[in-house]
Amino acid sequence: MRFLAFFFVFFIAACAPRGTIVYHPGAGQVGALQNIFVTSTREQDETGAPTRNRGGELLFGQVGVSIPKTREPGEINWPGRATPDPAQHFLVDNYEQFADQRSFQNALSREVRSRRGEGRTAAVFVHGFNNRFSEGLYRFAQLNEDLDLPFLPVHYSWPSAGHPLGYGYDRDSMLFARDGLETTLRSVSQSGVDEVFLVGHSMGALLAMEAMRQMAIADGQKGLNKISGVVLISPDIDLDLFRQQAKRIGKLPQPFFIFTSSRDRALKLSARLMGQSTRLGNNTDVAELANLDVTLVDLSAFSDGVADHSVAFASPAFLRLINSIPNLSTAISDSPTVRPGLLPGTVLVVQNATRLVIPNTSP
Repeated sequence: MRFLAFFFVFFIAACAPRGTIVYHPGAGQVGALQNIFVTSTREQDETGAPTRNRGGELLFGQVGVSIPKTREPGEINWPGRATPDPAQHFLVDNYEQFADQRSFQNALSREVRSRRGEGRTAAVFVHGFNNRFSEGLYRFAQLNEDLDLPFLPVHYSWPSAGHPLGYGYDRDSMLFARDGLETTLRSVSQSGVDEVFLVGHSMGALLAMEAMRQMAIADGQKGLNKISGVVLISPDIDLDLFRQQAKRIGKLPQPFFIFTSSRDRALKLSARLMGQSTRLGNNTDVAELANLDVTLVDLSAFSDGVADHSVAFASPAFLRLINSIPNLSTAISDSPTVRPGLLPGTVLVVQNATRLVIPNTSP
């Protein structure tokens, strides 16, 4: 009966309307424009739009996403059947596809040369399970806008089926996409950026770990020397597998944050499908990671327990927390609480691993 209940929840989710790309030149003159570099292992349809299918070649491009200036933080407003309105809807203002990897890297280099300070750090975002191309792209654009991130944004879009019952297809697609992410990370690292900040959500976190593992196997720590920080949000990863990946990678990039929630229903279902009781993203026992130099950030207080474990992206309180990531390392001390004025919470240290429990103080 419990399985049927989960199936029913996911069936209802499958029937919910999904967002698609709407091209609207000039939208950025009304909305706020986020220019996102994109690589993808998705196949293109006859119009050139990335699909759910796996492609034979890695695609390179840059997309200008127009974001309404009047909306709530975390919101993504799709036009649906309504007339596209840049004052109300997320829209694509412009799109440029690069002919090959060299052209992509040259474009990155030109952009880096025009930047200073933190703007010379690239943020590479890897979306998770059940994401269409449009959804991963718009989510990253929304995060950049809401957090006012100074980083050079790069989105890696792997061929998810974009369907809540496509877990098996997505897992195979994630493995299919490892080489593409490795190529992306190497291109970004060689473009002249000072650092690379890698963010993976859900199954995308597993993909991020697999790509780093491949790079470490190929040329040791040399290939990872530009990766200056990693954030795994609700990672859908087996705990034993994660420990083995980390062991093969060797010295993990620092800081290394793992955002978890014991109330994440989607990960509870994933664990059940795998015959387990927990996944990395809903594990809150820091002792499980004691030998690793990681910080486990427990966000259970932010969760409302719904199946969609990307709900935190739309939480203003969570967005404020993500925005404080640069302060997290300095905020954590040996005392039982985080220093006042930085982040409220409780700290537990077990060997090399740290657990930070964040209360939800929003009204």
